[in-house]
Amino acid sequence: MTLKKALFIIITVLLIDQISKIYIKTNFLYGEDVVVFDWFRIHFIENNGMAWGAEFGGKAGKLFLTIFRLFAIGGIGYWLYSSIKKEAHTILIVAISLIFAGAMGNIIDSVFYGVIFDTPANATATLFAEKPYGELFYGKVVDMLYFPIWSGDLPSWIPIWGGKPFTFFNAIFNVADAAISIAVGLLIVFNKKAFPKDNNE
Repeated sequence: MTLKKALFIIITVLLIDQISKIYIKTNFLYGEDVVVFDWFRIHFIENNGMAWGAEFGGKAGKLFLTIFRLFAIGGIGYWLYSSIKKEAHTILIVAISLIFAGAMGNIIDSVFYGVIFDTPANATATLFAEKPYGELFYGKVVDMLYFPIWSGDLPSWIPIWGGKPFTFFNAIFNVADAAISIAVGLLIVFNKKAFPKDNNE
């Protein structure tokens, strides 16, 4: 697989990710929920942390995470370039491309969104606002994809969680998160093709 094809994957994922986030920010109220199907909703939230809405250590943790992501993206980029030069399997290159795009998508939010968007009360956000809500490196990551496939009370015989309300799948995420998750899935399912053992071993 060529570098040009890998870049096409990266740019396509980034465009879909950023267009969807900007659209949600500028057209949805925070917390607004639109039911597309019973099992799929658009639900606008933001988070300060990692993929899938996880949090990490407050403001200092947020800065550390953003800087770490910037270093990580350099490592992922090198991994991608090296894999292409070594003519690695297409599955590996596609997976790395998806990971790179996903990481870059959330980095853009973390680095820039705090200085280009505002957060007005009871109104949609403004792109390139005169009074943005944050600082460089302290932007919030936009999430909107919600798949509550099943909701109900768990059977009482289940330890710890039995008898309590439960929703599957409860995480709210974005296109960048989905790209990373798909990549990890590809590497797990097609592990032997992505990482073939040396025939001389």
